[in-house]
Amino acid sequence: MIKLQEKSQNKASLASLHDSVSRIASLPATREFRRSQYEAFTRQVPVLYVLLFINTAAVAFTHRHVAPRWLAIVVPVVLCLLCAGRMVSWLAARKHFPTDEQIVRRLRVVPWAAAVIGVAFTAWALELWRYGDTWLRCQLMFYVTISAIACIFCLMQVRAAALLMAAVVYLPFAVWFFIAPGNNEVTMAIAANMLVVLVVLVYFLFGYHKDFSTLVESQLRLVAKQEEAERLSAENFRLANLDGLTLLPNRQRFYADLARLLSGADPARRTFAVGMLEIEGFRSVNELHGQEFGDRVMEEIGHRLMAFASTNMTLARVGDERFGILISGNVDDAVLIDVGTALCAALRRTYALPGGNAILTASVGFAAWPDGGQTATTLSEHAEYALLHAKSLGPGKVATFTKDQETLIKRVNQIDQGLRLADLECEVRVHFQPIVDVSKNEIVAFEALARWHSPTLGVVDPGEFFSVAERSTIVHTLTHVLLRKALAVAAGWPPQIHLSFNLSARDLASTEAIRSIMRIVEDSGVAPTRLTFEVTETALIRDMRGASGRLALLRELGAQIALDDFGTGYSSLNYLHRLPVDRIKIDRSFVADITRIRKARAVVKSILDLCESLRMTCTVEGVETAEQVRALRELGCTHMQGYFFGKPVQPEDVPEAFFSSGPLAI
Repeated sequence: MIKLQEKSQNKASLASLHDSVSRIASLPATREFRRSQYEAFTRQVPVLYVLLFINTAAVAFTHRHVAPRWLAIVVPVVLCLLCAGRMVSWLAARKHFPTDEQIVRRLRVVPWAAAVIGVAFTAWALELWRYGDTWLRCQLMFYVTISAIACIFCLMQVRAAALLMAAVVYLPFAVWFFIAPGNNEVTMAIAANMLVVLVVLVYFLFGYHKDFSTLVESQLRLVAKQEEAERLSAENFRLANLDGLTLLPNRQRFYADLARLLSGADPARRTFAVGMLEIEGFRSVNELHGQEFGDRVMEEIGHRLMAFASTNMTLARVGDERFGILISGNVDDAVLIDVGTALCAALRRTYALPGGNAILTASVGFAAWPDGGQTATTLSEHAEYALLHAKSLGPGKVATFTKDQETLIKRVNQIDQGLRLADLECEVRVHFQPIVDVSKNEIVAFEALARWHSPTLGVVDPGEFFSVAERSTIVHTLTHVLLRKALAVAAGWPPQIHLSFNLSARDLASTEAIRSIMRIVEDSGVAPTRLTFEVTETALIRDMRGASGRLALLRELGAQIALDDFGTGYSSLNYLHRLPVDRIKIDRSFVADITRIRKARAVVKSILDLCESLRMTCTVEGVETAEQVRALRELGCTHMQGYFFGKPVQPEDVPEAFFSSGPLAI
């Protein structure tokens, strides 16, 4: 019974010891701390075994003649082989990147391995004690004390292992020095010193462990801050290079990518191309459905374009309705045309969104390196010229830059410089073409048409120089000069004859420009009621709401508004009820085939009926033959304009050519 109780007490003591050691050996919860602990320990543990090996060999060597062979040679050899095996194992572990589970498993073994090794070496040293003289015993005391201190310092990253090492080495030796046969004041003093050293070591051990934990936590916080800073930097970089609405790269990123392509381009072949894509009709969608709906449409445009992005193709939003394209690899003209056609087809599909439907078109122009330019600026400009050429071919077209376009560019630049250097008051003149009321066989108005004779370029076509002038504010100066000259001539006409004058898109885009026009009219002495300002759908489509307000200012002045080239745009009917329009001018394209094609007659008849319903005056342009006049009269048209009635003439020829002839013979 007593033996059973003793066994039970021994088991309880062992269990309690195991629990205490387990609590001491418990590992920190954070994987980062465990990994730092493991990495620091793997760097120091080989030093521990090398130290034990050297110190043990020295003790074995001095005791080889005084202690039994098995104790002086065999036991230390076995212990050193054990150390060598553990050292090789840890050195091999340093070559691999262990998982978190492997780290936890290895660190949990360390305290027990330290306890076993400490017990083994301490027992061996105590066994040698009785065989040595005073000097050998001093060596043993030095061996145990120094080796234990060194081992504890090598095990400081694993606190439980260091504590166990201190406990299994210092405590047995301190007790032994107190109770060993023949002990004296010296051994007792050594024992006391060992206990003091043990307390100091434990104190520093806990302090070091706390400092190590703090250091690891500080490093983790620093790493976290660095990662957050890098994340924010990456996010800022992404946002700085991303269009927030379409989620495509923005203009800045587009030209950075273009610069990168230029830096690595192969001069021997066409390696990449720059494209410019423009959405047509988007401003009308904004005007008709509102900004929010327009944003959703733009988001869908970005989604559709993003589907084409690849390692060889980048698309970016470089303007309100303008998108840039970078294509690398095979950039033959046929490939570029196919890519552009596919993009246009994708964007042409109906946008069925909450709040309404929208239909848009797109045109694309490409310029390939190096034929289309060798700098980012030149490539972009040439791609834009190719885009302009594509737009001139009709909606949804694709064009690549050619040498012919380069010639056109030079011509445009010449005209631009000519306009900037021109004395417009002297070089620009106004010609007049009659507008006839065929029901009364008399002229009711003249349209003012610009003519420019440049000293350096000669006679320049109005379509050429007006399209160039509209790219800059010089068009305002041109408008002012032409309007003053036209009004000066009209002041000498009979009061029933009206003047029709064309306004540019830039004129309609500026309230100040409209007010300047109003001041010119007021200063001319010509009654504003005799004036009709003609505007085109192209001029209105950019900002319908703003244009409507500016046209209203002209109507308040007393002038009338005519919508020119009616029927050439898909949304012309939309303008009739949203804009202050008094007259409609049917485009000449409907008149050319009116005597041969029934559909052309039907279209004109529909427009005439629409004007009658809206109580608007309708003028047909481009009338050139008597057959066309008869056909139009049969449809009910009364106001006509064209070469049949008279070509544009100089101001001094107007009275002689028209006013003096009386009623027209039609």
